[in-house]
Amino acid sequence: MADLKSLSPCAGLLPLSRGALTLEEVAWDPIWSVAPYKGQMQDVSDLLNAALGVGFPVPGTWDGDANVRALWSGLDQAFLVGAKPPAGLTARAAVTDNSDSWACVALSGDDVEEVLARLVPVDLREAAFGIGRCIRTQVQHMACVVLRDAPDRFVIMAFRSMAGTLVHELDVAMQGVDARKPA
Repeated sequence: MADLKSLSPCAGLLPLSRGALTLEEVAWDPIWSVAPYKGQMQDVSDLLNAALGVGFPVPGTWDGDANVRALWSGLDQAFLVGAKPPAGLTARAAVTDNSDSWACVALSGDDVEEVLARLVPVDLREAAFGIGRCIRTQVQHMACVVLRDAPDRFVIMAFRSMAGTLVHELDVAMQGVDARKPA
């Protein structure tokens, strides 16, 4: 019988550094999709806040801390990361476990905006996309969720099947930005 081992989406690919830039895997587990039923948005937000200390995020934002977050992911939809949904949530929202569906990476360093400017068709400069912001967009050709949680750090979520491509595209952009640094 085969001896199967569970591997993270970016196992063997990360971490990596290029100059002052670092790309590392983020172990967000679990990841739940939460979509409130019609008329239940405020009740869902109140329940999440009471149980976990995070409210349902308004569009383009995330709420929480390093351990538990609610990330806006689309119209009337969010991802709850780092905690199980509280009791009673399924009566107010469609809740689905997405834990094995996503690859999550963190890109950090002084030039993160320049790296992502090569790949993302959205203005991610801090003046337009500050800490606490979250967007569903593309990284190169991949559908992703991008959020900023520090002045020099972004977390990027892509479908697990795209983990290798995500790391490759970010690595190429990191190398390009690093190569432009004066010697």
